[in-house]
Amino acid sequence: MSDANEIVRQRQSAIRRELDRRGIALKAVSFDASIPYPTLLTYFPQEGGREPVMMPMSAVYACAESKAIPDDLLSLLLPTGCMIVRVLEGIDHDEVENHCRDFLGTKGGFHHPLSENGRDLGPNEIAILNTKASRLRAVA
Repeated sequence: MSDANEIVRQRQSAIRRELDRRGIALKAVSFDASIPYPTLLTYFPQEGGREPVMMPMSAVYACAESKAIPDDLLSLLLPTGCMIVRVLEGIDHDEVENHCRDFLGTKGGFHHPLSENGRDLGPNEIAILNTKASRLRAVA
């Protein structure tokens, strides 16, 4: 189990780097999730600081419920291939249509000869399409 613990700690460090890159202040996360700031710093220490303390599920729950940390970042705490997505109470067919059109339009644009990998999909394009597909899956 120690390998899994180390993976989670590394991913917590990655989340901190991405929070900083996106300009999401830990004090704002602390306020929104109702997690004391000093406690949050133990889960997400600064780069080069101490090793992160394993984040308990209660803290993950608080961050997800309050939307203090974006779902795509919290998804880093899960095994590869798993994602946190919001499921709507009902299906809004207009929203499903919009997401379908967005996915298809983006994918079609990526098959342009001047795109990242020519007519084939490149790694950045695949990442974008995966995000759009997960949003589509969440609304359907």
